[in-house]
Amino acid sequence: QVLLKTDGRPLNARVELLQGPNNSKQVMQIYTEDGLERPFYAIINTPGSGNIIWIMNTATVEFPMTASLDPYEVSNKPSFEDMEPVINGFGGLAGR
Repeated sequence: QVLLKTDGRPLNARVELLQGPNNSKQVMQIYTEDGLERPFYAIINTPGSGNIIWIMNTATVEFPMTASLDPYEVSNKPSFEDMEPVINGFGGLAGR
């Protein structure tokens, strides 16, 4: 799960998901006028191993943001070999 917020200033960010070396990255461009009243929250599906979530503040230095990245669900698969990268109908990203 990803949570992005500010102290009431505008939020302008980019979230990228990379699933393994041979897949295209999935990108979300995020903008909200007030990052305290309307923060950004998403659950990103990252099955398998080798996933990277990259969060970048695309605003100027005058508009800092707080980013929180926590596991939503941990797999109970016995090994990494049993897990395969999956791209769902949301282009690899599941959220709201």
